[in-house]
Amino acid sequence: MTANVPTVTLHNGVTMPQLGFGVFQVPDAETTAAVTAALDAGYRSVDTAAIYGNEAGVGKALAVSGLAREEVFVTTKLWNADQGYDATLRAFDASLAKLGLDHVDLYLIHWPTPARDLYRESWKAIERLVADGRIRAAGVSNFQPAHLRRLLDSSSLVPAVNQIELHPGLQQNELRALHAELGIVTEAWSPLAQGAVLGEEAITAVAQRHGKSPAQVVLRWHLQLGNVVIPKSVTPARIRENLDVFGFTLSDDEMAAIAALDRGLRTGPDPDTLN
Repeated sequence: MTANVPTVTLHNGVTMPQLGFGVFQVPDAETTAAVTAALDAGYRSVDTAAIYGNEAGVGKALAVSGLAREEVFVTTKLWNADQGYDATLRAFDASLAKLGLDHVDLYLIHWPTPARDLYRESWKAIERLVADGRIRAAGVSNFQPAHLRRLLDSSSLVPAVNQIELHPGLQQNELRALHAELGIVTEAWSPLAQGAVLGEEAITAVAQRHGKSPAQVVLRWHLQLGNVVIPKSVTPARIRENLDVFGFTLSDDEMAAIAALDRGLRTGPDPDTLN
């Protein structure tokens, strides 16, 4: 079955589902079952990364799914230790081999690691992979405004996506405004703040009103903002619940109440200092 998931169109014309399935912190041995449950539920986008150590598990799920390759949007990411031109090309080959694929739909530089200052070299390698048709869309993750501007000083290839920590407690307004200006799609990781925002009264009240869970309300908030979102779960019931967010709409007042929860709450590292 496929859920009726809307798509967003990236600046190069490639479309990606607005809601996908993340596998961060899922052990490789459990990944195949989790991704299989997600594909069975109707997800058609899977987000992994070299550092997660579960690309092979994702690849196995894709192989046994019976779905045509073009039906599933696959994202993976370049790890920090593999930045640099030649290292990026090697790391990409290794990811592709683990996934068992001949191309990925989206390839991201995982972190800018500004002190190492290799992301521009990595981006040149990614430009080559795009030209070779091995990446349908190229993007970044955790890039701050200064990193994006510096990248574009030396390249005409604008990232299609920037995947950042984003949830009601950390709304990234400055970054989202820059994305809008540059034509970059905003993708949210840790979209539920690892549960830290789900007890907020502004969210629980909306959930009660709509007969939905707080997690469903937050995912709906992301979708209405235009974010791409990749919740993760290994529980089949929760996997299905996270996809059941298209049958209701938050009012302007409800959106505003959630917007008021922004407080600079990071659940992950600071991109300016992670090296």
